[in-house]
This record gives sequence, structure tokens and C-alpha cells, in this order.
Amino acid sequence: MTPTEFFASLWDVYTKVTPQAQRIQQLFQSHGETVLNDHVAFRTFNNSPISLEKLEPQLEAIGYKAYGAFRFDSKHLKARCYKHQTDVDSPKIFLSELLVEELPQHCQDIIGKFIAQIPTNMVQTPAIFWSGKLWDTPTEADYLALAEHSEYAAWLSTMGLQANHFTVSINHLNKYPTIETVNQLLLDEGYALNQVGGVVKGSPESRLEQSSTMADKIDYHFAEGTKRTIPSCFYEFARRHPQRDGTLFDSFIEGNADKIFDSTNVN
Repeated sequence: MTPTEFFASLWDVYTKVTPQAQRIQQLFQSHGETVLNDHVAFRTFNNSPISLEKLEPQLEAIGYKAYGAFRFDSKHLKARCYKHQTDVDSPKIFLSELLVEELPQHCQDIIGKFIAQIPTNMVQTPAIFWSGKLWDTPTEADYLALAEHSEYAAWLSTMGLQANHFTVSINHLNKYPTIETVNQLLLDEGYALNQVGGVVKGSPESRLEQSSTMADKIDYHFAEGTKRTIPSCFYEFARRHPQRDGTLFDSFIEGNADKIFDSTNVN
């Protein structure tokens, strides 16, 4: 599988639950812009058949290599980022996992039920990254119990393994070359942006500025038949700035990413 095929399959699955991404891409294109993807991100459970260490070889199989590690203590997460070893224009990948053992015991028990249903040999090809939910549909009670302690866990229980966001590379836009002009366009079009920590996360001085929409909403039917509107996925926007050597910053910043995670919060 080539990276192009990988990202095309991801986009097909992603836009089915994130129709705003398709509309926003078309909005930029209507202004003459070419939209390129800066990075995608995934969420998973640690100590499971789809843990970060089990998934990483499938990224390596399509030419990616890890180059950074991150820790998000308040959200009980760790993450790694990846870039293609030969194609500098191929989107970066951000893969995070929930440290389940850091959650209250009743949350561990709920997640344990999900993990127990995942076949131990589930990870065979890169297609695992758009496999979605690999366990039975959760009950609404379990979903709400997880959401109380980890919005990340609640989201993952319903959405499973898939790209939770794609990212527009502002560096490749012409008419909207700054994050402020991008955000204003989106606000003018009625899109809700993630306000946690301010609309713009980061700064030119930190070499990375990011913003994001709030996740689209879907009507979700829980195991007992109840229905609730819940967050699906969102669209991000990133502007990278030159480092002292003149090359663009190509990694991620924990403080920014911590707030971007909140784009899928229930409220």
C-alpha cells in the first residue's frame, strides 16, 4: 500500500462522519486554493491488540518512521509522531494512546470489556487504521461514565480506530496565508471553532500555530437502544514557521495538542 492509497482510504471513512471537512475543503477550492494535508491523528488504547507499539509497524510498512514522543499527564495519554522517510510532502501522522491504568477502576473495567473483544492478531495491514470500532456498541451508561473522567475514552468507545482529524496546511494556501485569515473565513461561514486556550493554539515564536473546528455531531444508537447526539471528528488547520536554520518546524507541541484534543469534547 502506498501512502497515497492509505490517506485516500482514510479520507473516505473520515468524511462519512465529518461532512464539514468535505465542505471546508470545497470552500477553499472555490477560492482557488489547493488544499494539502499537513497531518492526520489517531487514538487508541494502550496494553491492547491495537496499542501504539502494535500499530507502529504498519506505519513503518508504508515508509513512516517515528521522530518524536509526547506525554499528556492531565489526559492520561502518550503519543508519537511519524514522518515519511523519503517523501517530505507526505502528511505527518500523530498517534496517541490512552493509559488506561491511570483511570478509575470502573473506567478500566469498562475499557477492559472492549479490549477483550479485539482479536490478538487484529493488526495485519495498514487498513487497521480505518477499521473503526472493534468491539460491541457501548451502553449509554458506560459512555457517560467514561466521559466523566476521559472525553478521549468516551470518544474512542463509540468511534473506534479511524482518523479523528485531517489538517489543512496553511503554508500551502495563497489567498489565506495566515491562521487569522483562515479562522475568519470559517467563522464567517458559520463554523464553530475550538476555543479552549484561545482560537489560535501556539505562536510564530513556538514555530507552530494551530486551530480547529469543533467536531461534527452524529446521532448514535447505544446498545440498549437509546439515542444521543455525540461528537464524531473535526478538521484542523496548521501554520508552520521557519526554524533558525530556515527549515520549517515539522514536529508538534504538547501544549497545542493538549487543547486540540478538546475538539471532540461532548459539551
